[in-house]
Amino acid sequence: MMDDDDGHEPGPADGFLQRAYDLDGGEATQALYSDWAATYEAEVRANGYVTPSRCAVALAAHAADVAAPLLDLGCGTGLSGEAFRAAGFATIDGTDFSDAMLAHARTKPGVYRRLTRGDLTTPIPAEPGDYANMSAVGVFSPSHAPAAMIETAISLLPPGGCFVFSLNDHALEDASYREVVDGLAAAGTAQPVFDEYGDHLPGIDLKAAVIVLRRT
Repeated sequence: MMDDDDGHEPGPADGFLQRAYDLDGGEATQALYSDWAATYEAEVRANGYVTPSRCAVALAAHAADVAAPLLDLGCGTGLSGEAFRAAGFATIDGTDFSDAMLAHARTKPGVYRRLTRGDLTTPIPAEPGDYANMSAVGVFSPSHAPAAMIETAISLLPPGGCFVFSLNDHALEDASYREVVDGLAAAGTAQPVFDEYGDHLPGIDLKAAVIVLRRT
C-alpha cells in the first residue's frame, strides 16, 4: 500500500485494505481479518486483485501433475482456491488463521477438499510428502508471515514439488524474503523456475513478484 508520502491519495477504495498494510501482526491482524471477511472479496476485486490468477497460471505451468494434492496456505475466503481450480488443480486443501475467512471459503462448493485453521507463524499442518505442491498467495509480509515459512514449505515437498508464492512491494522491501530464496538455490535445495514482477492490486498501484520454487 502506498502511503501519503508516496503520493497515494486515500479514497473510498481504501477501507480495510489500507488498514491491512498498517498492521504489525498479532491480535490486531486477527481482528481486522475477522471484521473484513464479509466485504474482503468485493474490496480486493474492486482494486483489480490479479495475484491469485497469476500464481495459479504460473504453478500450473511448472507442476508435474495438477491432479496431485495442493495445499493453499493462507487461503482466506477462497479466491486463490478458485483460481487454482480454474487452472486445472483437482485436489486442493486450504488453511487460514481466520475462522471468519474460512467460513466464506466453505460456501464455495467444489473448490476445496478440506479447510482447516492454521497460523503461518506456527508449523504448517502437513507431513513431508502429504502435498505435491503448495501455495501462499498474497500472504507473505513482515507482519504476517515470516520469510522462514518459505523454507518450511519447501522442506515438506517431495523432489520436483513446487511452491508458488507472491511478494508484494511491501514484502520486497524486506530483504529476508529474497535472502531465503537465494539461500535455498545456493544450497541446491530448491530452484526458482519462475520469477515475474507484475500487477497485484492495480487499483492502489501495488505490484508483486510471483515466484515458483521447485524442490530439488
